Amino acid sequence: MANVGGGFGTGVVGGVGVRPYAELTFDSEGDVDRVTQGTVSRMEATDLLVFAHGWNSDRSTATRLYDRFFAPFEGLVGSGVRLGYVGVVWPSMRFSDEPIPDFDTLAALAEPDLGGTLDPLTRRALEEFWPERRAELDRVAELLAERADSAAAFIEFGALIRELAGVDAVPALVAPSVPAIFTDDVLEVCRALSVALARAGAPGTGAAGTGAPAAAGGPEGPGLTVGGGMRGLWGGAKELLRQAAYYKMKKRAGVVGERGLGPVLAQLAAARPALRFHLIGHSFGARVVSFSLRAVPDRARYVKSVTLLQGAFSHYAFADRLPHDKGTGGALRGLQRRVDGPVVACHSPHDSALKIFYPLASRMAGDSAGLLGFDERWGAIGHDGVQAVPGAPRLTLDTALREGVPTTGCVSVDAGSVVRRGGAPSGAHSDICHKELARLVVDAGRMGR
Repeated sequence: MANVGGGFGTGVVGGVGVRPYAELTFDSEGDVDRVTQGTVSRMEATDLLVFAHGWNSDRSTATRLYDRFFAPFEGLVGSGVRLGYVGVVWPSMRFSDEPIPDFDTLAALAEPDLGGTLDPLTRRALEEFWPERRAELDRVAELLAERADSAAAFIEFGALIRELAGVDAVPALVAPSVPAIFTDDVLEVCRALSVALARAGAPGTGAAGTGAPAAAGGPEGPGLTVGGGMRGLWGGAKELLRQAAYYKMKKRAGVVGERGLGPVLAQLAAARPALRFHLIGHSFGARVVSFSLRAVPDRARYVKSVTLLQGAFSHYAFADRLPHDKGTGGALRGLQRRVDGPVVACHSPHDSALKIFYPLASRMAGDSAGLLGFDERWGAIGHDGVQAVPGAPRLTLDTALREGVPTTGCVSVDAGSVVRRGGAPSGAHSDICHKELARLVVDAGRMGR
């Protein structure tokens, strides 16, 4: 496949070009494949780069991602560094209408399929992701294809989505752990998501189906003008299905990190105490590697750096105290202190998935009246970096590469100068294969020449 700008070489077709390379495979409960664990344990290296993919991956896509991202490292590290490359593979999926820069064609980048129907690749991915829910997925696909101008159809669709997401139809005030996006009135949720798609620049989402853009900040979006009926809401309904998959993946990523990757790395470190680990995660893979820090024993020093690329979890995750709730800390509060080096959070303003859709999916009870208004409580670390961690510097990518990053603690790096390409609805979320980001990982891990 030809390189289409912004990334780097394609490596070995059907595999990963760097050596030594091994994959570390986990199931949805975080159980490791022992064969892959054994292969990793025998790798000859001074430093292991451990990279966890995000939602954009089936296995072949993950392998291509690792091939591209790892390609420049050998030419960047010092002579005393012998790298081993580990690709974490965990059960994730992507919608095929989310093109990945350098992986998909320019035509796909320009015209993703954001209609109501499910294309065959996405349908197959959904069936693999929810193997026990084929009947529900059959009906979801039918409703999306029919695009009925009927409140009853949307109510049925909402009930099916709640089943897929594994949540009950109770108000978020009663079950505050369930995002309001799954419990509020489904018509209003689909309306909000349809407007969000228009704001993200999705093709064909102009007001009233005319192709014209929805007014910024206005209440109306695609097909939502007076007399427009409900058919224009089915694009938002498809986005609700996408968010249900993301909701499940977000929970799964934490489990894989805490119960799977973390203990495996701890075992390997105990057996080989001189080995240095550098963790890298993209999207929900950033959540995987971050939650693996929960398994790092106190005073252990084997994790030498963590680099989060467009991380799809809360920007308050590492905070000791939340600005809006001083008695509560983030889910990963203080865990940056278990890293013998920096936790580098790369973010980009061109990432529509985290700028627009992540806050919608993460918002909790009592906030439905402001469903489209950005509330900083629900921001993603890959959108605006680490928040509410005192003393955590904020750098541009150019500054970080020129002057280096701190040797400890959290640091936010605005990578928007390179992480900037991609089609709707996710924007530049997956535009991460850049030599500049590889250099950042090397600098964070103090592996440079």
